[in-house]
Amino acid sequence: MGSPFTEVFKDVVGLFLPRLCGGCDRPLMRAEAALCLACAMDLPRNRFHDDPMNPVERLFHGRLSLEAASAFLRFEPRGMVQRLLHRLKYNGDEAIGHELGRRMGDELQRSMRFASVDAALAVPLHPRKERQRGYNQSQVLVDGITEVSPIRSLHRELVRGRHTASQTRRGRMDRWTNVQEAFTLRDPGALQGLHVLIVDDVVTTGATIESCAQLLAQVPGVRISVFTCASA
Repeated sequence: MGSPFTEVFKDVVGLFLPRLCGGCDRPLMRAEAALCLACAMDLPRNRFHDDPMNPVERLFHGRLSLEAASAFLRFEPRGMVQRLLHRLKYNGDEAIGHELGRRMGDELQRSMRFASVDAALAVPLHPRKERQRGYNQSQVLVDGITEVSPIRSLHRELVRGRHTASQTRRGRMDRWTNVQEAFTLRDPGALQGLHVLIVDDVVTTGATIESCAQLLAQVPGVRISVFTCASA
């Protein structure tokens, strides 16, 4: 809780520069963070984290050996989730990323299948793209997750060593070819024996996550799970 002066200052600033909800652009109440209560209640949650046959987990069957895989929200074209992720990735709205990450962290703590996760690792951007954007949107989600859970962040252990073109309009095979050999591990020994959670903003074909996970799987004793903000 801030000092009375700080709270009054925030209220005065809010009269001229009101904080707006990332979902509907209505002014936020003091207790609301990035999303108003109505939009937070309307988030299209998947709620299938403890189902080993959920669609995200089935996506990787036969491709990866995972402890668990899931996604927080359901992505629909022109829906609220697309709007929120667009604000996070292209409008510099890190606040919405932190809030989504905190909500992801809350759900992870309630899931038995993710209970043994030690550390979260964001799918990295190429340094040039990260400089252009100012941050890695997946790392912002991880930062939110670690705020509300005992999971720690593996901030720079996985790096993207080769710039790849955008995956947005690529087919499944083209996506896979596009990310092959794009990632490297800086210190594999630091990951030995950990249950690592790979975090990304959205999963579609799973090609990028698969490339990361195959590299991690070469580290002795590593167990891997996947949790994304949304699934398409």
